Amino acid sequence: MKKRIHDIELFMKYPHEVQEELLMSLISRASKTEYGKKYEFDSIATREQFRQRVPIVTYEDIFPYVEKLMRGEQNLLWPTEIRWFAKSSGTTNARSKFIPVSNEALEDCHYKGGKDLLSIYVNNYPDTKMFTGKNLVIGGSQQVNQFDKNAKSYYGDVSAVLIKNLPFWAQMVRTPSLDIALMEEWEEKIEKMAHYTLDENVTSISGVPTWTIVLLERILEIKGASSILEVWPNLETFIHGAVAFTPYEKLFNSLIPSPNMRYMETYNASEGFFGIQDRTDSKEMLLMLDYGIYYEFIPKEEWDSDQPKTISLDEVELGKNYAIIITTNSGLWRYKIGDTIRFTSLDPFRIKISGRTKHFINAFGEELIIENAEEAIAEACEQTDAEMENFTAGPRYLEAGTRGCHEWIIEFNKQPKDLDQFKRILDAKLREINSDYDAKRHKDIALVAPLVHLVAKGTFYHWMKKRGKLGGQNKVPRLSNNREYLDDLLEMVVAR
Repeated sequence: MKKRIHDIELFMKYPHEVQEELLMSLISRASKTEYGKKYEFDSIATREQFRQRVPIVTYEDIFPYVEKLMRGEQNLLWPTEIRWFAKSSGTTNARSKFIPVSNEALEDCHYKGGKDLLSIYVNNYPDTKMFTGKNLVIGGSQQVNQFDKNAKSYYGDVSAVLIKNLPFWAQMVRTPSLDIALMEEWEEKIEKMAHYTLDENVTSISGVPTWTIVLLERILEIKGASSILEVWPNLETFIHGAVAFTPYEKLFNSLIPSPNMRYMETYNASEGFFGIQDRTDSKEMLLMLDYGIYYEFIPKEEWDSDQPKTISLDEVELGKNYAIIITTNSGLWRYKIGDTIRFTSLDPFRIKISGRTKHFINAFGEELIIENAEEAIAEACEQTDAEMENFTAGPRYLEAGTRGCHEWIIEFNKQPKDLDQFKRILDAKLREINSDYDAKRHKDIALVAPLVHLVAKGTFYHWMKKRGKLGGQNKVPRLSNNREYLDDLLEMVVAR
């Protein structure tokens, strides 16, 4: 672990050299693939040539290749055999996506990220007792690929793909058992996980905050306990990702009331492992540059372009929002993953996830992004002694005789003492951190104060269940520029 810290320091010191060398290596390795021949990888010698010749793609663009891979064809996007696919429902469209996962991506990206996470954690907390107990992993489900029974290829949530392929020594220190961890039926799985892990010595938890809360609350219910520390007294850390942690922090502090509890964020998606929180005094994440992933970034002003201009790591600026484009050792070439980030440091490169390119509210020119919404709702919860469980928001459009506004649906674990005060703080914080929103709210010119609906505990769980999106990597869509999620949720609430 100490040796790996030196390797991390190396790419922190020479980030541009590491990325340039990596890009050339990826191009060289894939030059004889179908994709490599199509775009003449053999004659690409610079990153500028790479940008000019290879198009930026979405999942829909590469789906014909993925479909062939799932049926057993090889050497299409990447030279080595592809047998695993990370299934992602995504939040940008309803159709499931199947992201190819090569052996190189498993070993040199996802597992390397896991080992680096442990290295950084131990380096930050040399007194850790994490390894004296089990790591509770709250992952997804793994299924046999049904596209072609002879293809011998498999798919599942990225967490399940990783769990299924873990080396034996890693399987020994995780819980629950593999048959439970990979169950497909989410509600039955939560029940079995709760009962299986009750008497384990759990010292760490890894998972998505939203689904981790569901499990922890069920465990407390079974045990009749008021704190998870009554169940797992040696629990010391929660390693989380997929959704922002800030809105859930207060709820976790009430479930695990210990000043010594540690929280560590990762940026691990179906497409790759991108970032790790490397400091104890900050929630920003170190961008990991030697995982077989070459990064490009699309500035905000280019997001709506069909073939936007990208910039490399040496051209990014602090505080600006960028869409991420990746080229990977699984054969994703200039692939748009849909996430947006902003850089909080350029030496070394540290980032914060700011949202999704298709998840925002801009119905009135306010350009509200997920990071704004999460920061504002966390502030409102803090000041009104509330604990948020889930939320979504969208526009309420202008109608005859009325002004537009933002409409929020919020499920609380602990409701605010004063809902009117909560709404005022939410609105004020949004105005403070988003100048476009503030301009539209000025004297109620284009937007009036937000409308907030409180819904019963369990509402979002039942809504996600209705949509077939329980568990794993599935996430509640935070913001939408239309009323699709709002109307569906409100209709369900009325029906119930």
